[in-house]
Amino acid sequence: MSIVTSQEMFAKAYAGGYAIGAFNVNNMEIIQGITEAAKECNAPVILQVSSGARKYANRTYLVKLVEAAVIETGLPICLHLDHGDSFELCKACVDDGFSSVMIDASSKPFEENVALTRQVVEYAHAHGAVVEAELGTLAGIEDDVKVKAEDSSYTRPEDVQEFVERTGCDSLAIAIGTSHGAYKFKPGTKPQLRFDILEEVSERLPGFPIVLHGSSSVPQEYVQMINEFGGDMPGAIGVPEDQLRQAARLAVCKINIDSDLRLAMTGTIRKYLAEHPAEFDPRKYLGPARENIKQLVKHKIVDVLGCDGKA
Repeated sequence: MSIVTSQEMFAKAYAGGYAIGAFNVNNMEIIQGITEAAKECNAPVILQVSSGARKYANRTYLVKLVEAAVIETGLPICLHLDHGDSFELCKACVDDGFSSVMIDASSKPFEENVALTRQVVEYAHAHGAVVEAELGTLAGIEDDVKVKAEDSSYTRPEDVQEFVERTGCDSLAIAIGTSHGAYKFKPGTKPQLRFDILEEVSERLPGFPIVLHGSSSVPQEYVQMINEFGGDMPGAIGVPEDQLRQAARLAVCKINIDSDLRLAMTGTIRKYLAEHPAEFDPRKYLGPARENIKQLVKHKIVDVLGCDGKA
């Protein structure tokens, strides 16, 4: 088994009414927790790397860690660039062995988005990789992606067919009410994804894989853990998991999850060090953090994505 593209994964997911989890990775423990969960659930998985993670962990280390996960698990694993902002970055990742890249030109005018996406598609396809593009703009913060709420916009369904036909992209991220980061919605609000947009997009692009970014659900047990042991995270709620499951039953084949992993890791480490203040062995606090990431990912695979047993 080697690193694979997402094409076969998405075709099966669309037909089966489930989604593939796309989990952001930054270090060895996160990769291990995700892929151990996927192995136990016999689930396909996408490991995605942001430009910030690539800078932090070194591009060579991350690729080799993912290759090691393929060897250890025997699973189909797709290595994906999340939110690539230039042709040069996407090209570099394809050259490094990524099987999938995202070019995010959603903040640009439509014609510029088309032109840049098409350029990336032509290079990636010539080298055996696939491309995710985006229409519509999500609010929130994720590494270098920073969009104010007033600058966000829902995807216009009337644009999607032309965009896909002209760019040749393999999947499309749309904006239907999710947002990046842990601070998505204020307490007391009732988040509601725009399923009317999703349904119209799927009617205009039958059989085409749709992607949801900003889909962390902000597990409150880890928010409380962070606050209990020295943090200061004001109350916030994420995307309701039942709505994500509903999206997966429709045309959504890939659901991105990042903030939940960060909360699980940070909350666990804060708790462990508060309870063991003299501890200085990183294995002692990174081990429990890895285990909690594993349990979180198993929950997502089974209860939210529905992709357990689909590897």
